[in-house]
Amino acid sequence: MHIDARNLPDHSIIEGDVCIVGAGAAGISMSLDWMKNPKQKVILLESGGFEFEDRIQDMYKGKTTGQKYYPMRSNRLSFFGGTTNHWAGMCSPFDDIDFEKRDWVPNSGWPIVKKDLDPFYAKANEVLKLGPYDYTLEFWQKQKPNMNPFPLDSNIVWHKMWQLSPVNGFTGGLAKVYKEPVVKSKNIHLYTYATMVDVKATEDVSSISELVVKNYAGKTHIVRAKYFILAGGAIQNARMLLAANSQAKNGLGNDNDLVGRYFMEHLEIDTAELWLLKPFPTDLFSWNGTWCELAIHPKVQQANKILNGTAGPQPLTYIRNTKPRIDLWKSENWKKNVDDMFGNWDEAAKKAEKENIGSISRAYSFQTRMEQSPNPDSRVTIGQEKDELGVPLANLNWQLTDLDKRSLRKINQIIGHQVGVAGFARLKLHESLRDENDNSWPAGTNGGWHHMGTTRMSDDPKNGVVDKNCKVHGISNLYVAGSGCYTTSAAPNPTLTLVALSLRLSSHIQDRLNQSA
Repeated sequence: MHIDARNLPDHSIIEGDVCIVGAGAAGISMSLDWMKNPKQKVILLESGGFEFEDRIQDMYKGKTTGQKYYPMRSNRLSFFGGTTNHWAGMCSPFDDIDFEKRDWVPNSGWPIVKKDLDPFYAKANEVLKLGPYDYTLEFWQKQKPNMNPFPLDSNIVWHKMWQLSPVNGFTGGLAKVYKEPVVKSKNIHLYTYATMVDVKATEDVSSISELVVKNYAGKTHIVRAKYFILAGGAIQNARMLLAANSQAKNGLGNDNDLVGRYFMEHLEIDTAELWLLKPFPTDLFSWNGTWCELAIHPKVQQANKILNGTAGPQPLTYIRNTKPRIDLWKSENWKKNVDDMFGNWDEAAKKAEKENIGSISRAYSFQTRMEQSPNPDSRVTIGQEKDELGVPLANLNWQLTDLDKRSLRKINQIIGHQVGVAGFARLKLHESLRDENDNSWPAGTNGGWHHMGTTRMSDDPKNGVVDKNCKVHGISNLYVAGSGCYTTSAAPNPTLTLVALSLRLSSHIQDRLNQSA
């Protein structure tokens, strides 16, 4: 069911069993799960409508400091489908080590392990319309021809598989596939143009009683439910918790000054050149629905005390003609950024086609995709400036550490040594990685538009905002969904794990409702 909140009588009361704030990847996947339980009424709130609107997007304005980053107004999207409307669709699960406490990675260690997510990873594969939940090289070699791996020692460097979701932003995102099922659902009540502006708690702030929503039509409404789930993305969720400070001085869930801290991104940087000694016939590294990146074995990570990361080759002639995404995505206008980025990629492809002759056809650029170490100084805050509906804007201070730079260098050194030992290629590090004492970052340092960690998970409220079930510490019925709950960010893009974690949260709340019935 769909209701445009602009058309409701002012000060309407909206009531249900569960209220989900945000119709992006987390909100939509949970809604689909709740359709299987039609006895429960689910309220799904979306700030925008079904199409991009500049005035709605203005609510995402803000300032960035620290490491150079994409403009706040254009690094995420506010309409049905959320940021999946420009999601690339790249999916791979986290590794076992990503959930573990690593003594060389400060503030690491989740309160859950990978096997806790495995059943929900399988369901997330279905939501994202991927193939089977099997990401082993051996499985995909049986499915497709010419998936030949590099001859590397898998106890040092292994081949990590990825799948491409067909519901990515280039095909319309989750909105295109799931708009109709959500709108036609009898128990999912989608309210568009319903922006949450405040959260009201009980007198002792032990539970949430209602939300206040507004829109640009001048309407204010109240939403009441048994359970509330913030699913607006890592930056927006932190912003709303910090802004809800009328009853909790520092914001809800922020007794230990952790909301907004530990903001993490994926570092995506061209780090080296890979020169094959002779052509190597394989489709394993081609972006054709399933592909592979090289990863470092967990024991080697431990021995070298480095972060987790993967690296994949792309034709050097193409990469040499592309600009860093951080330099292409610099406007507050989302659509202009898309045009600039794809325009550069198209131009690079045409130049590469002309240059791709002789030995150059055996040359590749290595892009490293790596987790960021959890850093409390990397954070989202709110300032004095407010949006049109009166909510303080979010500001981002992105901060990297020496461990990040050292890990980036070492991952490439390890792979370089192994391809040399195997005798099929040589790896040439970019100059920015050659000096062991240089902890500065190259000008083309990209983030992946992957916002994580601002409401991190820990069973100890002194170390995290939410517990292992994504419930905000100290508040009985307030939950946070999405990658903001990540304790560490791993190497893969966050959407697959985000959906799996959201489905696990959905299952937990359904169990709570069933127990109280």
